Amino acid sequence: MEKIFRYQQGRLEPTDTSIVREFPLKLIVNDREIATLIASPHNLRFLVAGFLRLQGFVDTVSDFHMLSVCEDFGIANVRIKGELPDQLRPVLTSGCGTGVTFTLETRTPNPEDQDRTRIFRPDAVFRLMEGLACQAEGYRNHGGIHSAAVGNAEGDLLLFAEDLGRHNTLDRIAGEALLGSMDLTGSLLVTSGRVSTEMAAKAARIGISLIASRTSPTDMAVKICREAGIVLIGYARGGKFSVYNGAERIDLTAAERKIKGVSGVILAGGKSSRMGSNKALLPYKGGRFIEAIHRQLSEIFEEVLLVTNNPEQYEFLPCRKVADLFPGAGALAGIHSGLYHSANPAIFAVACDMPYLNNELVRHLAGRADAGSVLIPEGPAGLEPLHAVYGKGCLAAIEETLIHGEKRILSFFDRVKTIKINTEQIAGFDPSFASFSNINTPEEYFRLRGCERENVASDGVFEDALTSNQKD
Repeated sequence: MEKIFRYQQGRLEPTDTSIVREFPLKLIVNDREIATLIASPHNLRFLVAGFLRLQGFVDTVSDFHMLSVCEDFGIANVRIKGELPDQLRPVLTSGCGTGVTFTLETRTPNPEDQDRTRIFRPDAVFRLMEGLACQAEGYRNHGGIHSAAVGNAEGDLLLFAEDLGRHNTLDRIAGEALLGSMDLTGSLLVTSGRVSTEMAAKAARIGISLIASRTSPTDMAVKICREAGIVLIGYARGGKFSVYNGAERIDLTAAERKIKGVSGVILAGGKSSRMGSNKALLPYKGGRFIEAIHRQLSEIFEEVLLVTNNPEQYEFLPCRKVADLFPGAGALAGIHSGLYHSANPAIFAVACDMPYLNNELVRHLAGRADAGSVLIPEGPAGLEPLHAVYGKGCLAAIEETLIHGEKRILSFFDRVKTIKINTEQIAGFDPSFASFSNINTPEEYFRLRGCERENVASDGVFEDALTSNQKD
């Protein structure tokens, strides 16, 4: 077991985990070293025999005079009938387990250039991962294509590449940077595939300071990153990641800037009738739609609640789920439930289908929260009650409204203090008023995912996602 640190909701917590092993096996045939195979450390005799067969060196068991594997020293010693060609011309394949390599360089050319004290923000990592998902068109269209990107410390994507082999993607990035006279020292690398030896070694060679992947690193990759001073992150998705090296270089100050006294409340009680599927569960930004909104609110508020009458559908979200106290009464009942269950005197309530939330605007509104009032922004189409702040002093008025069968959110405003934030103030944070846009139809979702939909290798195509969610 390996000691790592898991980042979640602004904290790093130590935990033990097992890491996928990566085993270099030197292959000697008829006293000639012909390759080093990088593989998982099991059934290595099968690996060697199959490799030689598929290379055309043997056809049957009788073609082997000897096949010996020493796991202690990582050597396979083989004698076969006939002679090997005088000049072998190895082809470096794009396969993840059978690629051939002749050296494993583990140090940067100028290790003193690597700043081992540099700090990285979690939001920059997530932003780059989202940018990678946005760019990964080949994976969406064909499947089986690996993608990688490099960016700066702010999370701005600089270069992107995709290829059949994950190590090839980094070769492409390094080549483009070389021809474009771009120095990648100190950059962040994000990748869709496992971080193995060749990825870590190549990243070290071009001066990468942080590597993040949607999946796991191998044990040897962890070792290389430790030697090279590279922060290594795995399983970066859904607002979480695991730090395999460099946990002390992850900036946690964002957690200290969370707004006090206000809870973030996500309303997920809609029927999604126009979408034809539960839109909260559709693929988006490397996870489900609602995960992106939850992640964003978690960066701003200490408490995030999900209002839903179907909590079993959202077990993957690490937050408290609460049900309507007035079932069937629409979004107003959701606001009421969020207020009632909140541990704070006010809430910021938002619908689960609003993908363009502006953090600074949300902070501005929540920073003006008042326990006895409604703080509501105004957009070009009028007041926006599903992107507003509500104080617990409104509970009595909301309950009276619901008891009388009224479902309109605005219907109780004349009985409480209501503070309106006009369009001029909103435009200072969000000139396009995109914060108030929501996604109701497949057409709107298709337009949204044109740039930002996630890598759907694990979720299937959009049509499959819609169909599979029909039963939810």
